[in-house]
Amino acid sequence: MTSSNIQWFPGHMAKARREANEKLNLVDIVIELVDARIPESSRNPMIDEIVGQKPRVLVLNKADLADKRMTQQWIDHYQELGFPAVAIDAQHNVGLKQLMKLCNEIMQPYFEKQKAKGVKPRAIRLMILGIPNVGKSTLINRFVGKNQAITGNKPGVTKAQRWLKMGKDFELLDTPGILWPKFEDPAVGQRLAITGAIKDQLLHMDDIALALIDIIRNRYADILIEQYKLTEEQVHAETSVNLLLAMTEKMGLKEDYMMAAERFIFDYRQNKLGQLTLDIPYHEVSFDD
Repeated sequence: MTSSNIQWFPGHMAKARREANEKLNLVDIVIELVDARIPESSRNPMIDEIVGQKPRVLVLNKADLADKRMTQQWIDHYQELGFPAVAIDAQHNVGLKQLMKLCNEIMQPYFEKQKAKGVKPRAIRLMILGIPNVGKSTLINRFVGKNQAITGNKPGVTKAQRWLKMGKDFELLDTPGILWPKFEDPAVGQRLAITGAIKDQLLHMDDIALALIDIIRNRYADILIEQYKLTEEQVHAETSVNLLLAMTEKMGLKEDYMMAAERFIFDYRQNKLGQLTLDIPYHEVSFDD
């Protein structure tokens, strides 16, 4: 299998999509969770259709692993499109207060209207949507703590709905991750594979390593030079295949390029190469994509 053939196994996708559609009218705000390293590649194209005009916050998680300058450019880009956006690091509980503040700001006009009608304020109801591996479970655990309290039935809410209490100000409707069946752009599959969103057993790691080499050599060439003792001439003149072979030798792995490919990918995932972003904002013109 080549990298261009990377695909999801849809599984329960249709069921998850149907459930999300049914639950949408129960919530006030949708949190669309993406990976800050690949903000666009980790967006599910079906979510726009599912969410429609429902208020939405685009949350770039794992910001501690991404290029901070690029993250800000992505936030600016999404805000230009009309989506409030915020960067967080759910693993280390960074940015969650800013996210909650943003949700409060979005709901303020609604609550003011309700107050004028004499309606008492209530908790803001949220739903998180996102593909696997963007940190949904981590974010939920940070939001609600270890004791995920189910708040019980509400008017118009069936017993099957699972509401998680987040203090007195927020309630979270638990939903499954939603996948999509086909990548129109092979590069999307490659980037999801690089970050670990697709099981490694389904991949040819050398193909994925070559894709990562091409991205890094174009945007962060110094990392290859410093980390793997390559020359500037090699990085800019050699093919990605020859670079992988050179890296294999520098790692002391002789001709075991498959082992070198795996080590290179894991170096990236473990942040040993630094804070790198693989998706380039559309208005970024200083790099080749």
